[in-house]
Amino acid sequence: MLLALAIILQQVPTPVPVASVTITPAEAAVTVGDTIRLTAHAFDSAGRELSEVRIRWFQAGGQFEGTVDSAGLATAGAVGALRVTALASSRGGGRAKTAFAVITIVPGPAAAIALQPAPSRLYVGQAVAMGATVTSTEGDTRHDRVSWISDQPGVVAVSSTGILTAVRPGRATVTARAGQATTTLQLTVAANPVTTVEVKPALATVRTGDVVRFHFEARDRSGAAVSGALPEWLVTPGSALIESDGGFVASEPGVYRVVGAFAGRAATATVTVKPRDVVRPTTLVGRLPVKGFASMEFWLHPDGKHGYLSTLGDRVYAIDLSDPAAPVITDSVMVDARAINDIMTTEDGRYGVMTREGASSRKNGIVILSFEDPAHPKAISEFTETVTGGVHSTFIYRGYVYLTDDATGSMRVIDIRDPMAPKQVARWETPGTGAGRMLHDIDVQDGLAYLSYWNDGLVILDVGNGMRGGSPANPQLVSQYKYDLESLYRDVAAIGGPGFIRGTHTAWRSGRYVFVGDEVFAAKPQVTAGPSLLGLGRAYGQLHVLDVSDITRPREVAWYEPKDGGTHNVWVAGDTLYLGDYQGGLRVLDISGELRGDLLAQDREIAHVYTGDAKGNFPNAAMAWGAVYRDGRIYVPDVFSGLWVVKVEPKNELTP
Repeated sequence: MLLALAIILQQVPTPVPVASVTITPAEAAVTVGDTIRLTAHAFDSAGRELSEVRIRWFQAGGQFEGTVDSAGLATAGAVGALRVTALASSRGGGRAKTAFAVITIVPGPAAAIALQPAPSRLYVGQAVAMGATVTSTEGDTRHDRVSWISDQPGVVAVSSTGILTAVRPGRATVTARAGQATTTLQLTVAANPVTTVEVKPALATVRTGDVVRFHFEARDRSGAAVSGALPEWLVTPGSALIESDGGFVASEPGVYRVVGAFAGRAATATVTVKPRDVVRPTTLVGRLPVKGFASMEFWLHPDGKHGYLSTLGDRVYAIDLSDPAAPVITDSVMVDARAINDIMTTEDGRYGVMTREGASSRKNGIVILSFEDPAHPKAISEFTETVTGGVHSTFIYRGYVYLTDDATGSMRVIDIRDPMAPKQVARWETPGTGAGRMLHDIDVQDGLAYLSYWNDGLVILDVGNGMRGGSPANPQLVSQYKYDLESLYRDVAAIGGPGFIRGTHTAWRSGRYVFVGDEVFAAKPQVTAGPSLLGLGRAYGQLHVLDVSDITRPREVAWYEPKDGGTHNVWVAGDTLYLGDYQGGLRVLDISGELRGDLLAQDREIAHVYTGDAKGNFPNAAMAWGAVYRDGRIYVPDVFSGLWVVKVEPKNELTP
């Protein structure tokens, strides 16, 4: 028996360790929605290819632009770069070796061209510069060269760059083409009756960031107004902009000359721009250091005397804030989780929800809490049935929880009107294969849900507003604003290489605007960036200001991007925006009046508080998660140092 066993053992080959591994192809480009088969090849130290190896496939950095399955089939979900890792090891054990591939994902073919402006009537001598945006079927921006042609160049001439010139009276069709996509503009040219032009107001005095609406008036010989006389606007010097509707805004103080030109005639106006001068001092009201856990989301109870702080861990802390100068932890709710990203109460403060991710039981979902005693919240039920993969963010609105499903990238709507028996009533998701689909955050106001949909931009749903017949159980699409993330953050890709993390992260509706923040990290964290969340390095990211006066057609009118960090969670109260700026700490911005252009350049920052603490988990390093404002106080959770309570003081006035 022993002899037979020895013979068998001699016949079993000794596992050969893997010395190196390669992926074929190591680089490739595919369009959104396509698939590509990747093959891994493992070699021994002599360069011989091995057959008895175990290959495991992973998306490097998580599911952001696509997926790869266990057999190496990569699916392109969104424009960007999918970084794939192959891990090869001998079946007999030994140290695994890795190889990497980068799949560049490009937009699908050109499917539509949007023109701006889109005039229908021109006057002889008039010139109009056309803008053309080319998109794919999925709504991704393309950068095709657009060709222009006029069927009657003697009536309307068009340059290779899209400048229309009205030559003589008549009719013409101008066609813009990119690939197989075309769009046309039907134009009528009339004789030019304009004899005088004027820009109003002729004089204006404003601050940086204030918008002046200039009006261009064209009149004929009789003094009657000529309709449809669209001017070309010019402004000097260059630290200001004026848009086609006459909206002017300056980033620097000075005297500016505004020119409105039409068919050889021009009128001017002068704008004197003064400093905005909104800086105000701050006071640190109180602090609650948290050691041993990274602090995440903060929510203030409707009574204003209690708050709740979630953690990158297994607990939520209840905090007594009746004396904001001395916050005190009164209790905690502990669950099976590696991260509790979100916490929120119902409008009346009786109940609430906390999220779960990374549970050892793999049952994540949400936990429903009772706040009968706000200082001592209690878990009373949970919902995991359809969201066991994890929930990152929630929003409670009129008895329903709108949550993000980590596993599928969908929105789920959970009815908690009976908090002891929560039930799902709806699921909604963007179309496509699901590869790379990720829903990050939800805000609900006035029956409209604002979904921060990562690669898919901002999605607005009717969940009870009535404009599309939607309800919590039947969400209906209102509109979508999708923008070119890859082009916007090319500098971040240059720092850390392809496959960087970037997407639409958060949204907040206030008045006519939706403030949309991006979350951005380089693929390779920079050593000089200092401590960071989960080792991701320095954060980047822009805050987009979308005008939703026509909510079916959101349009970006302004933006803000801090120099020292990114844009995480925001809170808007009145004409002030409070921002968790990651490494930058707390930023407080003046958002009064009409918003256009670069808010950073306009000196709209009211206050800045660096939330680094010498006794924090990472000494003197800030990682501000967000801000909550109530009754003059700002509550700022910092990942490294716990809770800060801050107050912005009245402006210092110098007296003679």
